[in-house]
Amino acid sequence: MLPKRYVLLMHEFDIIKKYFSKLSLNNKNSLNLNDDVFFDKSKKLVISVDTYIDKSHFFNFKNPDLVIKKILRSSISDLICKGVKPKYYFISGSGNKKTFTKSNLKKISRSLKQEQKKFGIHISGGDTVFSNKLSFTVVSVGFSSNIIFRNKAKFNDDIYVTGNLGDSCMGLRILKKGLSLKKDLNKYFVMKYYLPELHINLTKKLFNFANTSIDISDGLFADLDKLINKQKLSYKVNISNIPISKNLKKMIISKKLKKINFVSKGDDYQILFTAVKKKSRIIKRTFKSLGIKISKIGNISSGALKSQIIDEKGNKIAIKNKGHFHNF
Repeated sequence: MLPKRYVLLMHEFDIIKKYFSKLSLNNKNSLNLNDDVFFDKSKKLVISVDTYIDKSHFFNFKNPDLVIKKILRSSISDLICKGVKPKYYFISGSGNKKTFTKSNLKKISRSLKQEQKKFGIHISGGDTVFSNKLSFTVVSVGFSSNIIFRNKAKFNDDIYVTGNLGDSCMGLRILKKGLSLKKDLNKYFVMKYYLPELHINLTKKLFNFANTSIDISDGLFADLDKLINKQKLSYKVNISNIPISKNLKKMIISKKLKKINFVSKGDDYQILFTAVKKKSRIIKRTFKSLGIKISKIGNISSGALKSQIIDEKGNKIAIKNKGHFHNF
């Protein structure tokens, strides 16, 4: 047996490529297992599947009403960034008598009802099993004759992101480390962690300008890599252009923190997309009319170049951890 330091970890995408990709070769609707959804154009059917594990995808289960909202929103976000409105969802849960108490189940049910009303979705089935490991799996379903695919970026495309990044990361830090901020700031960041803002009214509009898109779940740079992972392209992103909230900016300045450590950690569920430069006007008009913040953070470059991250001083920087990955 190899010493522990020599054990090679397998990345989640390595597992898909090595063991499962070939199984999808005769099923074009699987999109080669290289997108966040299944898409059957003839049936106008779009499906995403996500599993969430306690201590891995959510911090703890002390607030089941908030945890279940976070889970559901992060799942339907996969469809929203494809330009598809979610319609139905299926949810399965594994837990025990400590996690699936009557009180917790009532809170979960109430939260799901609120989310259904907010996003116009309907629960349509699922499963419940006993396990000492708490987990949830959500299947989200929508209907569309087209989607915005991954890996369709074009050379010289502009890179855009909706909303703000980094608030969720700060919220998780507060929960994990018990950081003591002003009460209103604590609540602000924690709620941004639990309740990501989804731009469901943007779905159909995306087709007017987006060449490719993804939601930011694992981290800005990790998801940017996924966005172009099968193309001979690279990206150039300016840290100073990455949008953050006024609250996070104050925190970064007052505590002398690094902006990149927050905007690259994920759990934001904002939409990351690319578009040709001539679409800049329609993009600005669209987002202004919808009241949604939009920021151009960089551009798509040639694959002959390495992807570049430029800091606030104009220097190229490298980051060791681009985001969250599952390693086995």
